Amino acid sequence: MLVDNKVEGDSRVQKAAESAAAAGWDVVLLGLVRSGSGRTWKLGDAEVRLLPLKTPLAKRHAERHRSLLRRPFAYPPGPMAAYRRQWVKAWRVDLATRRAALRVAPQAVGGPAFRRVEALRLLMAGPASKFLQKWVEFRARQAAQAQKAGRALRGPLDRTFTALWRAAKGNRAWRRLEPVLWDYELTYGKEIDALRPDIIHANDFRMLGVGARAAVRARAKGRQVKLVWDAHEFLPGVRPWEDNAHWIPGNTAHESEYAPFADAVVTVSAGLGDLLRERHGLKEQPTVVLNAPDRPVERDPALVDVEPEPDLRALCGIGPDVPLVVYSGSPGPQRGLGDMVEALPQLDGVHMAFVVPSPAAGYIQGLLRRAQELGVGDRLHAVPYVKHWQVVRFLSAADAGCIPIHHWPNHEIALITKFFEYSHARLPLVVSDVRTMSEVTRSTGQGEVCRAQDVDDLAGAIKAVLADPEKYTAAYDKPGLLDTWTWEAQAEVLDGLYTRLLTESSEADK
Repeated sequence: MLVDNKVEGDSRVQKAAESAAAAGWDVVLLGLVRSGSGRTWKLGDAEVRLLPLKTPLAKRHAERHRSLLRRPFAYPPGPMAAYRRQWVKAWRVDLATRRAALRVAPQAVGGPAFRRVEALRLLMAGPASKFLQKWVEFRARQAAQAQKAGRALRGPLDRTFTALWRAAKGNRAWRRLEPVLWDYELTYGKEIDALRPDIIHANDFRMLGVGARAAVRARAKGRQVKLVWDAHEFLPGVRPWEDNAHWIPGNTAHESEYAPFADAVVTVSAGLGDLLRERHGLKEQPTVVLNAPDRPVERDPALVDVEPEPDLRALCGIGPDVPLVVYSGSPGPQRGLGDMVEALPQLDGVHMAFVVPSPAAGYIQGLLRRAQELGVGDRLHAVPYVKHWQVVRFLSAADAGCIPIHHWPNHEIALITKFFEYSHARLPLVVSDVRTMSEVTRSTGQGEVCRAQDVDDLAGAIKAVLADPEKYTAAYDKPGLLDTWTWEAQAEVLDGLYTRLLTESSEADK
């Protein structure tokens, strides 16, 4: 099983590995660390290995070469700009010292003839050094601007470069547009080959290519290897992880090149499955495995002292009667956390908790500062993730769960993880009017729908669910509703898929 992160915090991948191992599969989950050395641990009966990722191919052309078209006078990438700036500063200090010496200690400089020559030199060198310093500073600024523009890759030259490579190479253009994808191959490839897997489960678009190439190598040696591609998002509809002209075209080209190598495709919703089948011409409909949480169970008493469960209200420093609205998941402007902060002044006495991977992250700290500016800083709290099996009980301490995401293509087509987690925590929901989630929320009656990016409407929806929570939590008493929204049910689907693929491999060997 392959994933392009450090595993911790990725509940879907953790649950998939752990449940497959519990069902009897020999599971090795390969992830990565971006700094330091790798490490290994056990996740249930599954083995997790984190591999150290180095990304020298992430450096763009402008970070490696002088851009004569973009900034013709810029210094080349590397230490030259800093060297020249320091050198000219040192020269001007030397000239100033020599002028002072002529004035205060002429006898130490040399004889009268030498002093006259030295004075002439310094007279000419003064303006020359001043001009040279300005020229060096100009070239250094050009170099910095070229580096910045080269990383941004959003100008006319970048768009032209992208279009030309796409026209010339088609799906193979990613090799020029996103060569960093080779860094992932060089990190994972040999490790996968050494494991000699029967099934490769590649999570998301980066690992699709890694898994496909490993499967091809194995098949070329006569081994039957099945590739499962687990597509978490519709790649053309995501907000680019890097804001440049290459990222979407490069990564979509990579995905399109390797999608045909998948023996089975798994995804998170039927809507996304339809999009993937149409885009990649898949022979069969992708298998839907929802991002559902574990079924809540009573804790093993033996773990009580070893792994104490965190208390959300205690972390926020509030009592049981204080109204609390929670957001749990990855942060980002498109996820509507800023809208929640802006709505807080309209919600007298209400506290909000952001359960996020890193409360110290710059984006979260910016939201906390904004809350202080609005005079509600004492009612906004940022707390860290908990273990995936603790999430539901942890969130159940809140009075409502909020998902105010904005209109992006991927947000329209799926029920996201936190939707199911809030549901199992039996929280009244406030969701934005993205298509799938708003339709389900209205049909079940488990919450209110607000207009995305409308702060006043968001505040009104929160007030409504807090005023009459029983009206919404009654939806969870509907027989069978929550039973299908569990990972246990999804794990059976995944196990059935693995079994079918392995059976096909066995039959092919006969």
